[in-house]
Amino acid sequence: MFVTPEYVFKDVTHITPEWLAAKGIRALVLDIDNTLTADRSQDLPVEVAGWLARMKAAGVGLTIVSNGAEKRVRPFARKLGLAYLYRSAKPLPFALMVARRRMGVKRREMAMVGDQLYADRMAAALYGIPGLMVIPRGPDLGAQVVLKRKWEKKHWQAYYDRGGKTL
Repeated sequence: MFVTPEYVFKDVTHITPEWLAAKGIRALVLDIDNTLTADRSQDLPVEVAGWLARMKAAGVGLTIVSNGAEKRVRPFARKLGLAYLYRSAKPLPFALMVARRRMGVKRREMAMVGDQLYADRMAAALYGIPGLMVIPRGPDLGAQVVLKRKWEKKHWQAYYDRGGKTL
């Protein structure tokens, strides 16, 4: 259960402030690559920019938590005006703890948004928060992620086999 998704969204833009409020979620930790933008891209899709604006307007706390290097994460996060943690060592949950404290929310009020089961979903599970998984925005450019995607297939399938839906 640490790897099988709890919730799957077609895209981050399908996560709404209303859905979050119904679950008691006031803050999100966000992955970058293939979650907010394409892998290794510094460009933010227009629809994701609009989604971030809606989340901020709704008072949802947002922090980027990425395994990427500072030279990858900092310029992207600064362009968005978001707090960030880099080289976060997901699936270890320590960066999620730091992000939660910075956002000033209780653990039960926070969720992780990402595309990788062995990093984002597992980090959320180990920290005891919901993992809101999204379908990757594009192809993976890193060899280790391509390999992990092959291992992830059975866990994605387990989600759908038990009646899970793409929201």
